[in-house]
Amino acid sequence: MAWWRRGRRGGAAPHDGSDLSSARAHLEEFVGTRRGVEAYVEPATNITATTVVLIAHDGEWTRRALPSRPQAFEVARALQVPVYDVNLTGYPARMRAWTARQRRDEKA
Repeated sequence: MAWWRRGRRGGAAPHDGSDLSSARAHLEEFVGTRRGVEAYVEPATNITATTVVLIAHDGEWTRRALPSRPQAFEVARALQVPVYDVNLTGYPARMRAWTARQRRDEKA
């Protein structure tokens, strides 16, 4: 049943949040190399684990899966950045604008 594997080409690992140390290292690097970073915790879905989205002042963003909602908030607080529940706040407009610019630049 190949259709169950759709989206996991090339043997990529699932985004289940099981690699906490790798996710934490990536998030620390993002915070350390950008300014004005905020964290947004996304709930788990049927497809993905709980995730943390970090968004810089210019809208650049990154997302990493974490094992649980409490751990997501814990990791975000440890990064010493403002932390929001995306269900309550939504995403900032600068994130959408940055993504739109990236798509536009790829087409050019």
